[in-house]
Amino acid sequence: MSSTVDLASGGRVLALDLGKRRIGIAISDALRMTAQGLDTLVRTNIRSDILALEEIIHNRDVSLVLIGNPLHMSGHEGAGSAFARDFAERLSQHTGVAVRLWDERLTTVEAQRVLRQSGASIEKRARAVDKLSAVILLESYLDSLAGSDGEMPADAVF
Repeated sequence: MSSTVDLASGGRVLALDLGKRRIGIAISDALRMTAQGLDTLVRTNIRSDILALEEIIHNRDVSLVLIGNPLHMSGHEGAGSAFARDFAERLSQHTGVAVRLWDERLTTVEAQRVLRQSGASIEKRARAVDKLSAVILLESYLDSLAGSDGEMPADAVF
């Protein structure tokens, strides 16, 4: 098996910021240049979550799904990473679309900082943080593509 996989071949990328109660969602344009937030998904159970995401994936011609991997600051995986990995495997098996874990350290912190600076009320910030975290996650991935040949390590692809 190759140690890399070509993930820059085209098509939209869907980014997910998995939370216990909500999933923040962002999508790229077809050229993989820009990221746009979508409505946040209120979680019910894994099966329902995957069915809702499958609809988005197929309706929007998504060819790759990124799932935020909440690594510890040391880079080690914890319980959140194990959940993200399990969710990624299930989503890939159910949809047939490639799913990749992507380091999300500090995306929520950055999203909260941006929202605080915007002057949004606490209530509005609470509603927007998951979506903005997904946008920041996706922008990080798109920026990495701009500086590479599209070859990414395959160890985190399902």
